[in-house]
Amino acid sequence: MKKITIFVVSDSVGETGEAAVKAAVSQFRPDFDGVRIRKFPHINKRELLEKIVHIAVLNEATIIFTLVAVEMRQAMQELAMQNQIPAIDLLGSMIDLIGQTTGEKPLQKPGLVHKLDDDYFKKIEAIEFAVKYDDGQDPRGILLADIVLVGVSRTSKTPLSQYLAHKSYKVANVPLVPEVTAPPELWEIDPKKCFGLVITPEKLNNIRKERLITLGLTEDAFYAQQSRIEQEISYFYSIVDKIGCQAIDVTNRAVEETAHKIIDLYERECK
Repeated sequence: MKKITIFVVSDSVGETGEAAVKAAVSQFRPDFDGVRIRKFPHINKRELLEKIVHIAVLNEATIIFTLVAVEMRQAMQELAMQNQIPAIDLLGSMIDLIGQTTGEKPLQKPGLVHKLDDDYFKKIEAIEFAVKYDDGQDPRGILLADIVLVGVSRTSKTPLSQYLAHKSYKVANVPLVPEVTAPPELWEIDPKKCFGLVITPEKLNNIRKERLITLGLTEDAFYAQQSRIEQEISYFYSIVDKIGCQAIDVTNRAVEETAHKIIDLYERECK
């Protein structure tokens, strides 16, 4: 099997080039047998390009580069041709095409797509928050959250929390179980930022039976019995009524659809 060596040269971190290389290589070597991919990030001088090309010659490597500065792209092409090294300019043709189409000049600033701005850190903070305050494990998060979700088991509280977190909302979710006293923090929050998730008993029954089967348990367990489900939903409504928050029916609704409804209500009522 012929060995493949590919150098990814970038004036940023090289993630774009590496991802493209892996996507292409996987069409020939899904297990990446005999494939070596080496990144050269933050390359911003011709002298560095010369050294990389020299190493590429010694390793019989192909070069894939994502350089945004015109002079660096031209230098890379020139050095590759002089040393008979196969090289592909991954971004150049697209940058040129967009420039021709818009009549605008590119900024030629590396790493703009990975810029660590306030929005990025806000999203990371929200994701960490959702993990920390998932499934009622720390009720103190209820008072710190932007959005609070309550509902019985298997109403998509966790995936919904994570989806909203990726939209930069801090979310805490609380499972409602008749035998467990609801955390008192629920009575202290603004009802407008709390949302109850409910589902039809029939749908919940099917979901829970499937869950039990995947766990290797029998589907007639108490957890999936119709009477138990109806008891839990009744308890759910008693808590929602006490909080004074809105209940959202998630039956046959995708997580994304529910999330957008919650965002719309939250932005309209709480901002």
